[in-house]
Amino acid sequence: MDLGLKDRVYIVTGATRGLGNATARALAADGAKVIITGRDEKSVGEAAAELGGGVLGLAADNADPSAAQRLVDTARERFGRLDGILVSVGGPAPGFLADNTDDQWQTAFETVFLGAVRLARTAAAALGEGGVIGFVLSGSVHEPIAGLTISNGLRPGLAGFAKSLADELGPRGIRVVGVLPARIDTDRVRELDALSGDAEAARTANEARIPLRRYGTPEEFGKTAAFLLSPGASYLTGVMVPVDGGYRHGF
Repeated sequence: MDLGLKDRVYIVTGATRGLGNATARALAADGAKVIITGRDEKSVGEAAAELGGGVLGLAADNADPSAAQRLVDTARERFGRLDGILVSVGGPAPGFLADNTDDQWQTAFETVFLGAVRLARTAAAALGEGGVIGFVLSGSVHEPIAGLTISNGLRPGLAGFAKSLADELGPRGIRVVGVLPARIDTDRVRELDALSGDAEAARTANEARIPLRRYGTPEEFGKTAAFLLSPGASYLTGVMVPVDGGYRHGF
């Protein structure tokens, strides 16, 4: 199936590893031009080189107020256009109510929420008909995850913002989508499993609650996200797509 990605231009934030990296890889494999970001210049350069031609690395922090416009300007200068953006960011600090400090909440708000809003707003001003804005969210959009109180507070709000944005931008032919990972086998999920004190037991217990009885791979997530960003998904907007092996049992 030709998804129509050849020579289209995307920005993928937080793409030096994990879900953002897997999505950038899937986009580039189908011929898209991709700008990837991360906070560390060395890591971004190495990730871009590993992903190959057509991928440009740029050090940027989602929380930096100047980052969004710099990314959009770079896409236009280097590739002559912008077709979409996927806003991905590392998960906020784990913890329960009594564990998380004001500073942790503030930092998470600046990166996970406000940074995403700013990136989406800036991209929306630059995109034309056929453009797309995607958000990597979480299964916590639908159901809180124990031990991730900050994420539980911020992700549903960002999903609400995405739904509002879909309504606002739809008349301009711009789509907005959310991708909701659950137990994908990334460094972040392995770290969360380890917080239990027995990572192997935690993984076994989680896999038993997944109908497919296994964690997903970053590649599986990346291919799903790439499809949602592609012209192949041209009539999908305002949707929150779980990539979770059936973990969520609600409709």
